Amino acid sequence: MARIKPQALLQQSKKKKAPSRISLTTIILFSLIVFMVVFFIFSAYRHFSHRSVNPDELVRYTSRKVGELKNIGVPKYAIIQTSKGAIAVELFKDGSPEIVDEFIQLCQKGNFKGMQFHRVIKHYVIQAGDIHSIGPAEQWTLKGKHYSQLDRSVKHEAFMLGTSKSKHDSKGFELYITTAPIPDLNEKITVFGRVTKGEEVVQEIEEVDTDEHYVPKSAIGIMDVTLEQKL
Repeated sequence: MARIKPQALLQQSKKKKAPSRISLTTIILFSLIVFMVVFFIFSAYRHFSHRSVNPDELVRYTSRKVGELKNIGVPKYAIIQTSKGAIAVELFKDGSPEIVDEFIQLCQKGNFKGMQFHRVIKHYVIQAGDIHSIGPAEQWTLKGKHYSQLDRSVKHEAFMLGTSKSKHDSKGFELYITTAPIPDLNEKITVFGRVTKGEEVVQEIEEVDTDEHYVPKSAIGIMDVTLEQKL
């Protein structure tokens, strides 16, 4: 058996201990995997960050929620107890917020107790309020006759509740209930509610006898107004 020379043994030992080299292909493949992972994480971050709420939308959403919280506890209905019976009215809080707020405050103060229906115009309107503050009836009757000749597509429905647009104090808060689909009265009246129950009571008041100035011959008054969340 031939003897291996010491120098040859030393070279064989170095070959066994020397670390294996990483190929260029492995390095490129590893780098590509790292790049793909980083790119995926970055893309996912951008995607979810862009899905955050737009500032303008957030303001509108917050304002709406605040408005909803403010409306909690605000009465939605008013029950007008008259000497002829009860009239239930749905209040248009969203359409006429300031008028509804004023109406609610006056109800809570008992402002409408004892208020009289001092003007009744058949097939037109019944009006309650301070009898000393009413204007001449002619302006109403002439206005109605004038509008009856116009296009009736623009009009109030029957059984709508409104008040005068003129500036008024607690005594000057007039209540109007339309008794027929009449032409638009937006120049004079702000509508803030609609009769949902008691239409027959409104019609009974409408049928009372009046004098030439449309003032009822027998007193018809409001006994009280109560506020309700539900009917």
